[in-house]
Amino acid sequence: MSESELNDRLGDVDLEQGLFSHLIELRSRLLKAMGTLLVLLIILVPFANRLYAVLAEPLVARLPQGAHLIATEVASPFTTPLKLAFFVALFIAMPVILYQLWAFVSPGLYKHEKRLAKPLLVAALVLFYCGAAFAYFAVLPAAFRFLTAVTPQGVEMMTDITHYLDFVMLMFFAFGLCFEVPVAVVIVAAVGIVDLAQLRGARRYAVVAAFVIAAFITPPDLTSMVMLAVPMCLLYELGLLAVRWLVKPAARDDAAVQ
Repeated sequence: MSESELNDRLGDVDLEQGLFSHLIELRSRLLKAMGTLLVLLIILVPFANRLYAVLAEPLVARLPQGAHLIATEVASPFTTPLKLAFFVALFIAMPVILYQLWAFVSPGLYKHEKRLAKPLLVAALVLFYCGAAFAYFAVLPAAFRFLTAVTPQGVEMMTDITHYLDFVMLMFFAFGLCFEVPVAVVIVAAVGIVDLAQLRGARRYAVVAAFVIAAFITPPDLTSMVMLAVPMCLLYELGLLAVRWLVKPAARDDAAVQ
């Protein structure tokens, strides 16, 4: 066997061992994330009905006297609170899940990529939580106040518990994603798609886009639409500030290295 063939075989062995070690680490990270989620779910299952009562409060508090939520399926009084307990467990476990993801991918990142990715990851998590909280404490009460007010005379509003859970989870997810505007702005600037001057010049388009997105996502009342569009516009401005703080210094460092 020639020396070149031996080196090729040794290189293949090193590659296979490296891939195998990465797969083992990925498995370990996934098991830790899933274990955290499972433990939280087990803890929350006994409180599932109480959690659903808290989730239903924005609607129940605004229903007409005598109206209440209903269950149209035989198993939904059991499965719906259990489903909510899983969502709450996932919500609480998300920092641990993201940390395991970060611990797996961070060794392969360059120093300037780590410097940018770490605050973006933390900001994305915090902003998603803020969006969901804003939907629960501000938007849902306003939306349900409007919906109960416009209910036609002779119609009794009695919402199914499963449909209500699906609606609220969709609102949480939508508002959480919409609150990621600063992160999205920083990312498009960091990868070089646009620069800070172009982002500033696109303010008017961002405002229009915010109201269009809010019109599609929120319930059909003006208050809810404005309550989503205005924060999105403010978050866009926050994204511009983040671009100044995070992206430009990195660009100067890269230029200095070159």
